[in-house]
Amino acid sequence: MALAAGRVAMVSEASSLAASSSYSSRDSMPASISSFTLVRVSRNAMCVRSSSAAVAEAPASAVEMPRLKSIYVNKVVPALKEEFQYTNLLQIPRVEKVVINCGIGEASQNAKILEAGIKDISTVTGQRPNITRAKKAIAGFKIRQGVPVGVAVTLRGELMYSFLDRLLNLVLPRTRDFLGVSPYSFDGKGNYNLGLKEQGVFPEIKFDNIDKPRGMDISIVTSARTDKEGQKLLTLLGMPFRAGDVSAKPVVIKKKGNFNIKGGKGKAKKPVTKSKKKK
Repeated sequence: MALAAGRVAMVSEASSLAASSSYSSRDSMPASISSFTLVRVSRNAMCVRSSSAAVAEAPASAVEMPRLKSIYVNKVVPALKEEFQYTNLLQIPRVEKVVINCGIGEASQNAKILEAGIKDISTVTGQRPNITRAKKAIAGFKIRQGVPVGVAVTLRGELMYSFLDRLLNLVLPRTRDFLGVSPYSFDGKGNYNLGLKEQGVFPEIKFDNIDKPRGMDISIVTSARTDKEGQKLLTLLGMPFRAGDVSAKPVVIKKKGNFNIKGGKGKAKKPVTKSKKKK
């Protein structure tokens, strides 16, 4: 009897909730949520479980899609599909994640510098970074195994698109003597690597709060199979590349030659030793 009374109370609460919602009457409500019960999932949280086979869909939320993501969906995807003649939507390249790495060598000696680096990366990315630690001890650098040597953070989803939007349109143009990024910094699999010399180019960082300039490495990981597809994807997103095609990457020819001990060319001559003649 107590169980039945509790269920009746829950159904009555559900009816009052439906009456106070944005739907004016029961007939105007969608069929998927016309009959439902309230199920307690935590102490202060309630969720709606639909009794019909259809899944209850809530009204569209007011959260807007990130600007760069909307550009990718509406402009970049049709352009890539037309140029490379993709037959499947899953073949179209996309940005999967962005990895920001900042090396702080002095963090092993001073904990305040490490906290300042964590604060800067958190302010720039909107996500607290992980502390990277030394894998082995190096006596020359006064580093022991396990001491912190930097911070790193991986961005995905809306945070990733928000960071890329600010990077392409605000940060890179604010860089000193900026003439465009190199088109030859791809790794051969469509991923792009970029380096910044200081954190002051981000508008979130105040110059008065900068104790020391810190650079960072930014890796943009894409699903592109080739560098040409990756470059086209980033170009359509707004990456300001310098003039040049990634397929025409200049080849550095290394000179082959034998060098002696003094640094001059030629084969090193072995020192002549006088052999004693046997009597």
